This record gives sequence, C-alpha cells and structure tokens, in this order.
Amino acid sequence: MEEYFAAKASGDLIAWKFQVEAAAKFSMSLGEVEEAIFGAGLLPARYQRNRNMLSTEQQHKLFRSSVAVIGCGGLGGYILEQLARLGVGKIIAIDPDVFEEHNLNRQLLSSPRLLGASKAETARARVNDINPALNLVAIQEAFDADNGADLVAGADVVVDAVDNVAARKALDVVCRELKVPLVHGAIAGWYGHVSTQYPGDEIIGKLYGNADETPGVEKQLGNPSFTPGAAASFQVAEVCKIISGEGELLRNRKLHIDLLAMETEDVPF
Repeated sequence: MEEYFAAKASGDLIAWKFQVEAAAKFSMSLGEVEEAIFGAGLLPARYQRNRNMLSTEQQHKLFRSSVAVIGCGGLGGYILEQLARLGVGKIIAIDPDVFEEHNLNRQLLSSPRLLGASKAETARARVNDINPALNLVAIQEAFDADNGADLVAGADVVVDAVDNVAARKALDVVCRELKVPLVHGAIAGWYGHVSTQYPGDEIIGKLYGNADETPGVEKQLGNPSFTPGAAASFQVAEVCKIISGEGELLRNRKLHIDLLAMETEDVPF
C-alpha cells in the first residue's frame, strides 16, 4: 500500500479520489485507508489548510481521538459540523429528541424536510456526508447520571451542548468518575460562555451552584442563529487544544461572550 500512496501522492498529500480508490483496491474501509495514510507519514488532502496550525502528527491524533457531544441541537449541530471538518475520527452524538419547527431558526442540522427526524441520526447522516472516513455513533437517548458513563465510554473529551442545568450536573458527575475533560458551553439570547473542566476542577459547581431550573435561561432570552455558532466555535477550539496539546485552555475561568456589545471577557474563578 505504501508504494500505491507513493505513486499517488502530490508532495505529501493524498487526494480524496485516491483514498476512495485505495479502499476499493485493498478491500478496506475509508477510515482504515485514512489511518494508513497517516501511518505512512502522509496527509489526506482535505486537511491541507490545517497544516500551518497543526502538524501531521497532531492531525493524526485528532483522527485517532473520540469526542462525545451531548446534545445535537443549537450548540451541538455546530459542534458536530466543526469536529467532523476538523478531522476527529470518532464522534459520539447523544440526543433523545427529534426536530421541531422552533428549531429551524438556529439549529444547523434542522430543515423543514427533517421535522420529526431524530437529531442524532441526522447528525450521523451529516457527518457521513462531510467525511465518510469518520465514525459517528448516534445515540437517541437522554443523558443522565445513571446511563452517562456507558454512553460516553471511551471518549477522550466530552462536550456539553445541553440546554438545562440538571443535565450539566449529570455531565459533571460522569466526567469526574471517568476522569475525562469536559468542555462546557451555554447560550442565551446575545450571550454565551465557555469553560473547560478537567477532573479535579470545580467549574460546573461554581457556575451553577444549587440551581436546578429545567430548561435554562435560554427559554427566557431566546436564541438567534449566530449565538450557538459563536459559542460552539470556542468549544471546538478547546477540544482541538486538548487533543493536540496546543495552546492555553479555559481552565479555572470562563470566557463570557457578549455579541450585543461585541465583547468577550475572561472571568477567573
């Protein structure tokens, strides 16, 4: 196979058409071919615009990683889209709901054609369309403290895209038990915040204390199309840094996002 890649490479890049050709020629899945490309020290051409910020080795780490996203709605749809385009090899998408009409103003995966369709299954179809070499595991279940550890088993990072405090507190418990980093995000109206919690940190407790309202403040302030996209981008950047080892994380602090004033504030705990 290395001879095949050497013959097809443009510099160190392997074009998608040759990845598909190799899968058929060597009776392998597209994911197995992508792993073989990285193993040969080459780069799938789809990631060439990542290379000045991520090395081939870091891109390979992303492909070998597993990220669980809890919620496939406003935040979750943008997070899933960006993780897939970034090149995360396994994505676990968890959401019990189906699309409703009030989702159409902001949820990236929604459309009139998909009203009544499973959000998790729609995420699987979308990611498969973006990059069939990736593996998205769709789970149409509600996340809670009882089933959470099983649902996110094997994940390197868990991303919070839920819409209520109770689910966030369950995420806090499960991620502590599994010793997995949790990238938290929340949005409402023009505002949002993002923070990263490692095992031993106390971010969720400090943010929410004894609050237990379900659903959260976004029901009161509403959510436009742009707020989830902005907050999700910060969350995916945190995931990328956790896996690649690059940059400074939002640990023991939160980034407050105010899109009305076009300001961000770094708030320490």
